[in-house]
Amino acid sequence: MPSKELDAARDAAEAAAVVIRSLYQKNLQVTTKADATPVTEADVRAEEAIRSVLTERFPGYGFYGEETGQHAIDAPNVWLVDPIDGTKSFVRDCPFFSTQIALMREGRFVLGVSSAPAYGELAWAEEGGGAFLNGKPIRVSRVGELSGSILSTGNLKTLARSSAWGRFGELVGRVSRVRGYGDFVHYHLLARGSIDAVIESDVHILDVAALTVIVREAGGTFTDLRGAAVGLSTTTVLATNGVLHGTLQRELGLS
Repeated sequence: MPSKELDAARDAAEAAAVVIRSLYQKNLQVTTKADATPVTEADVRAEEAIRSVLTERFPGYGFYGEETGQHAIDAPNVWLVDPIDGTKSFVRDCPFFSTQIALMREGRFVLGVSSAPAYGELAWAEEGGGAFLNGKPIRVSRVGELSGSILSTGNLKTLARSSAWGRFGELVGRVSRVRGYGDFVHYHLLARGSIDAVIESDVHILDVAALTVIVREAGGTFTDLRGAAVGLSTTTVLATNGVLHGTLQRELGLS
């Protein structure tokens, strides 16, 4: 039985999806924020729709949104929201963007909803309840050898400038296949067992908090590149089917 919190998060994601679908491929004006990232009317209105649902049902919870900022961030329960993760894709009419909603309880991510309305996928999970994609249970793969594994990468700028870049290159030569699905896509693929590992060196926690729960509840392991637990300050990702986690850390020389 899903919790009332999960019900609220899924309803909030659907409220955002209604807004997003109505504005997708509408050639919206794009504004550049102080951090040099783009924002549109769709981002702001989608977050407002999410916040309305969540704060009405859980008024005592904190809120950390990509567009509307932080409120009661020190509360025991805090919602983390990115209304459109992948705005650059959204404005170029590419369907690889999503809505990310996570719940952090006492510093731990315990619930995640990842909604991709243009792509046609909705994933969710809450601690102890398993992971689901479009209503069906999902599990990570059991591939245990690098030679048979599929690795997907996302943003790698920081890794490319580090001493680990050479070791990453050697790793690429050892796996079966390397792809760059990026954004929510490769985490959904990992959670359902279609790929085996994801590496990113430049992320924001709002991009991955919900996906952390989904991958974990699907049986995988989700840490930063050094193996530390994911938290508000996390900027790198090593997400795997669990079996390959230690091997990939050793290969990168970051553990």
